[in-house]
Amino acid sequence: MDDIGDTLWNTDVGTSDYSEARDRYQQAILEQYKLCVEMADRVSARRNLTNTFFLSLNSTVVAVVAAVSGHALTRMSSWVLVSGLVLLLAQCLAWWVMVRSYRQLNAAKWAVIGAFEEKLPAYAYSRAEWGALGEGRDWRSYLPLTHVEQWVPLIFSACYLVACMAILSL
Repeated sequence: MDDIGDTLWNTDVGTSDYSEARDRYQQAILEQYKLCVEMADRVSARRNLTNTFFLSLNSTVVAVVAAVSGHALTRMSSWVLVSGLVLLLAQCLAWWVMVRSYRQLNAAKWAVIGAFEEKLPAYAYSRAEWGALGEGRDWRSYLPLTHVEQWVPLIFSACYLVACMAILSL
């Protein structure tokens, strides 16, 4: 990692910006900044709950189909199997869209946080932390979770398609 100090401190903001005359203004900026960071964290928590919900839902559907059908899966009518496949693929599509939406929302929130940091003495997130992680460009240094989680619904979809084709070919 590069020296974080090179990217952390905002040289455009100094102690003179924290004089009594500017104190209320700087306090307002800091409070809004804290609120924005908290809201970005809440979006991430909601995204994690969404992933947990869809993972549980997909697992439950597959477990129920396996338990109910047993060895009769090969004798199941193709329209029932295809209907189930369509349902699972629709879930995966909704999951993918929601993960993408959360990713876009968080990107906007972190851009706003970066703009707030221009008025603060440090660029804690927008330059120092993100820079230390290589801005997510090199997966060996840091692979952003949002990039990984967008693949999960697609992988589930591919597995469902392969399984359905294998069962129909029996």
